[in-house]
Amino acid sequence: MADIDNETEADVTGVAATAPKDDTPKRIGDRKLKPSTLMMGHGFDPALSEGSLKPPIFLTSTFVFPNAAAGKRHFEGVTGKRPGGADGLVYSRFNGPNQEILEDRLGIWEEAEDALAFSSGMAAIATLFLSMVKPGDTIVHSGPLYAATETLIARILGRFGVHWLDFPAGATREEIDAVLSKAATGNVALIYLESPANPTNALVDVQAVRASRDAIFANSPTKPPIAIDNTFLGPLWSQPLKHGAEIVVYSLTKYAGGHSDLVAGGVLGSKEHINTIRSMRNTIGTICDPNTAWMLLRSLETLELRMSRAGENAVKVCEFLRQHPKVDSMGYLGFITDARQQDIYDRHCTGAGSTFSLLVKGGEAEAFRFLDALKIAKLAVSLGGTETLASHPAAMTHLSVPEARKKALGITDNLVRISIGVEDADDLIADFDQALAAI
Repeated sequence: MADIDNETEADVTGVAATAPKDDTPKRIGDRKLKPSTLMMGHGFDPALSEGSLKPPIFLTSTFVFPNAAAGKRHFEGVTGKRPGGADGLVYSRFNGPNQEILEDRLGIWEEAEDALAFSSGMAAIATLFLSMVKPGDTIVHSGPLYAATETLIARILGRFGVHWLDFPAGATREEIDAVLSKAATGNVALIYLESPANPTNALVDVQAVRASRDAIFANSPTKPPIAIDNTFLGPLWSQPLKHGAEIVVYSLTKYAGGHSDLVAGGVLGSKEHINTIRSMRNTIGTICDPNTAWMLLRSLETLELRMSRAGENAVKVCEFLRQHPKVDSMGYLGFITDARQQDIYDRHCTGAGSTFSLLVKGGEAEAFRFLDALKIAKLAVSLGGTETLASHPAAMTHLSVPEARKKALGITDNLVRISIGVEDADDLIADFDQALAAI
């Protein structure tokens, strides 16, 4: 950064916990360091925080400017007069040391140009939508989506004149073309995907969506950006930026946080898109708090270990469940039977994840008996924690979805969503076995 009025860079930015990004090594010689290594220190200089090995928690609402010229320059960034956000610390609605370190590390896994942290996954999604759409615009999305996301699009944004069209998660290129062509008669502001879909685990062909978007909007001055919720598989088992998405959304509550003790969200992608979203976040104040950011920094250090163990456990548990006489079918990416879905999986995914849908034989009563009989797995919504969780989407997370749409999307009364944790796999199998016996 250039000096202002001959002050040093430290004078301009003020005291900060973040080191200049270029000073943090990402290579040793010709070797590019892996994300799991960079999670231990990237973006943080202990010398700026009294030699502390880990970043302190900066519990402050505001930051002192060294001089008025620095304050002016920082506000040029946070108000959007100059893209890229503030050059230094301003006010905790805009930025903070813990949040900036977290954002530096979030982008590493998928080699994103920039990233932002939010107070929840839905805060991230809502800020994304508000920054991209205006009355009269159309959002094209895959289905199903997380119920709160569908509610936000159809019921909340719909009140302000925003329209939507959707296609099923496993849609072919031709089906996607048909929906996008119909939507293109108006102004398509955003293409929003969720893959795997919640709770069915159906995959979206991101490459087909990108090809369709590029073809249909080839002669348009601007193309609607493609955003995707990558919570179920990312960042270890799926990296959508490599397949055509331009914005990736996370509920950091899930695998990134990983201990069921925080709520947060993230968005990452190109600097151009992140600058647009940052401007909205600065206005409405949906940034995460410093304590949550600090907890996420702790969690990211073990993200690869936790996701790997949970994935290995899921393979063993699902091998048992698919042979059980009281299991009707499963929505687990390791046992795909549809050729189209297998093709998408082979091109997009590096692992099957640890969250899946289980359809027990019967209906709601049988599903409830199974859930109530669990002893190790906890009956709770959410996923991606160290503990195994089980829930009933039709009666819980997707209760607000109209019955006709639930039926069309395959969210049935006998569907149970399970998120496998890091417990002993054989203990989990014993638990599921005795719980299924209650049906």
